[in-house]
Amino acid sequence: MVAVVDPPALPLGRRVQQLLVWFLLLFSTLLLLVCAGPAMAEGVQLDASRPAGAQLFDQHCAGCHVNGGNIIRRGKTLQLKALERQGLGSAEAIAAIAANGIGQMSGYGAVLGGEGVDQVSSWVWQQALAGWPRGVRPAS
Repeated sequence: MVAVVDPPALPLGRRVQQLLVWFLLLFSTLLLLVCAGPAMAEGVQLDASRPAGAQLFDQHCAGCHVNGGNIIRRGKTLQLKALERQGLGSAEAIAAIAANGIGQMSGYGAVLGGEGVDQVSSWVWQQALAGWPRGVRPAS
């Protein structure tokens, strides 16, 4: 007869930590679905009174990069110092990341198209140079 031994129980702190990680992953996924899902629909109309890059950013990027920040990886923001630290000191460098992705971030080239990638990256670069002024971000 073989004795079955239960695995040791995790300390309560470790369990809470695992639950918190799962909650954050679930919350982030739901946030992306709620914010980006409707914007990925065919025929999304842009508001002629705002730059196209700003509107595309709101539709596809702001779910993670609110006001140039990053809700997934704090150090990987769209602030000028962070971009330069990562070797992304131009709109062209930002366009490559927007189109192809990097690390945990997926590429959006297929969603945005070539023109959309250029519009978003130019707008992001302008905002980074200006310090992401709060007045530029519209209410949805």
